[in-house]
Amino acid sequence: MTTFLYTLKMISVKSSAVKMHLSRVVPCLSVQSLEYRSIHSSSTANQQAEKASLPSHSRAQRTIPNVVLVDAVRTPFVVSNTVYKELMAVDLQRHALRALVDRTKIPFMILDILSVELLFKNARPVTLPEKLLLLLVFRTRFLHIPLLWLAYLPGIAGGVELLSDFPIRYNRKVRSAMIDLQKAKTFGDRLSLASTIAKNILSPELPAVAEYTTNEVMGTSGDRLAAAFGVSRKEQDDYAIRSHTLAAKAAKEGKLTDLVPLFIDKGKKKSTISADNGVRISTPEQLARLKPAFIKPHGTVTAGNASYLTDGASAALITTEEYALQNGHKPRAFLRDTMFVAQDPKDQLLLSPAYVIPKLLEKAGLKLQDIDVFEIHEAFAGQILANLNAMDSDWFCKTYMNRPAKFGRVPIEKMNLWGGSLSLGHPFGATGVRLVAHAANRLIAEGGRYAVIAACAAGGHGVGMLVEAYPQK
Repeated sequence: MTTFLYTLKMISVKSSAVKMHLSRVVPCLSVQSLEYRSIHSSSTANQQAEKASLPSHSRAQRTIPNVVLVDAVRTPFVVSNTVYKELMAVDLQRHALRALVDRTKIPFMILDILSVELLFKNARPVTLPEKLLLLLVFRTRFLHIPLLWLAYLPGIAGGVELLSDFPIRYNRKVRSAMIDLQKAKTFGDRLSLASTIAKNILSPELPAVAEYTTNEVMGTSGDRLAAAFGVSRKEQDDYAIRSHTLAAKAAKEGKLTDLVPLFIDKGKKKSTISADNGVRISTPEQLARLKPAFIKPHGTVTAGNASYLTDGASAALITTEEYALQNGHKPRAFLRDTMFVAQDPKDQLLLSPAYVIPKLLEKAGLKLQDIDVFEIHEAFAGQILANLNAMDSDWFCKTYMNRPAKFGRVPIEKMNLWGGSLSLGHPFGATGVRLVAHAANRLIAEGGRYAVIAACAAGGHGVGMLVEAYPQK
């Protein structure tokens, strides 16, 4: 993980564990430079009360306070290069943060951590209040603050992506010539350098499309994965139709309460964006006519059964249960556990959910039938169906997961019932909070107890999270 600190004037950290971690990941900061303020007493009575609140069948022994999701919001997710193309990433993230603060009424100045995720690095410096630690994380798509940190720190986790504004650089010849031009002493030198700039200025360095560990476009990996697990083109198209249909239904029924409208006052027109604009319900015949997008002519991944480039931002307020209740907040869910996995990215780049879900449930002492809600990231229809097939395969589970038999199949009737990344969109940095918000909100709406979230990510990485409904009495 690469962590950058912007406008860091003073850090107020309430855990010695966090202090030690910060001193490792931020070498420029010494442990002595971190102000330590302990606010949690660890009396025997408190520890016993925390253990008593756990599910009786949980194998984990909690040594930290309960971490809760207070609330989560997001901007409408929109197809890149459409309604947000005049904005900057910081504009979207600012809106999400303001909406969260307005909804929760939390005084922004009492926050200790603001963690923002951004894959494509096209940002400008921002000014933050003193005593606020900003973690700007350039990594993959998930709620990325370790729960250990948030057991001690009220903080906001969020992310943003504005793929309408790719960071496009001049090539090296142009950059070098521009630097040398400032030092040129004669007219001839300046003319020569200007000529070099003119010849090369139309050859910019575009962001790499290939996944960095495989040097392969992710869609190609998705195509091969679908073929390896026997997922047909028709199955992928049918699943894509399901995702878009469920997203449209959830929006119509007012279930997407995490979405906060965004007023745009840039350019010639003023407008209010109040809905995701990538949801499109196609017929099987329409999808069947689309040509393969990656492996041609026999591939099965198309523009119709893959997620699309998306702009959007999200933010979530996460605190301890104790802090939330003391400050008048009604938590939406307990965030019980997270788990990270990694596997060979060459052949299993998008297969992380199949690895992390069994491990996460076994750690918690739960079974598939105990889970009421599944929210699994949909990079491609073929990818998500391949993961379901993998968990339901004796051969795969025995060969690659060292299990005595197959784990079982995630019931699709419990999965992504409000749509997913295929339909709602996938702004890389913002999807994790959206998954957590939908899991928590679905538990409330459906009266369930446990939810599991899973996502694949670049580099063969993946993450899972166990969420438990908070009593809504």
